[in-house]
Amino acid sequence: MKITWNGHANFTIRTDDATILIDPFFVGNPAAQSTHKDIDACDLILVTHDHSDHIGQTLELAVKHDAEVVAIFDIIQSLIVQGLPERLGVGMNIGGTIERLGISVQMVQAIHSSTTGNPAGYIITLPDGTCIYNSGDTGLFGDMELFGKLNDIDIAMLPIGGRFTMDAKQAAYACRLLGCRKVIPQHWGTWPILAQNTEAMAEQLALLSPDTELMELEIGKATEI
Repeated sequence: MKITWNGHANFTIRTDDATILIDPFFVGNPAAQSTHKDIDACDLILVTHDHSDHIGQTLELAVKHDAEVVAIFDIIQSLIVQGLPERLGVGMNIGGTIERLGISVQMVQAIHSSTTGNPAGYIITLPDGTCIYNSGDTGLFGDMELFGKLNDIDIAMLPIGGRFTMDAKQAAYACRLLGCRKVIPQHWGTWPILAQNTEAMAEQLALLSPDTELMELEIGKATEI
């Protein structure tokens, strides 16, 4: 399994049988090293919420690659109005789980805002059992501990930018609640208003969740997990 961070909160997860995009924000993303036109394969797109820096080029990519879009029900309805074929819309709600291509995708809550519907995170379990939690944009909340009790989380993708989401200290404490083995920081460095590096995250992890390994991915580079 390989994970590529495309900058901000935009990720590509590749397994032997599927390619998953999460929050594919390319156009207007100053951190991105590629464009949505460079995406050569896509089977499933997960959208955490519909702010422009997250929903990004979901519609264009879904139509081009005939990829299903997973999002909270209200966002799917909005995308259908904008031209998403109904057969590609997979509407969900908090607590729901779907399975596609041997991959389990559970939608969980996030504490944030969204123009349409509610913000969400995802707990993704791959065919080999690898469990990935992508929180989406969120503040810290205590129920993250339940995610860790109900799931054996290998990798957490958590925002550390502050201002609009958790900062490094809160994200490190989230790792403690989740019991995750590794954490990939996201939603940082894109604009000056956000945290510009992961130094504080490394310091706070050492204090609050020392058993969690910090994984700082290089933008645009596929990292084998």
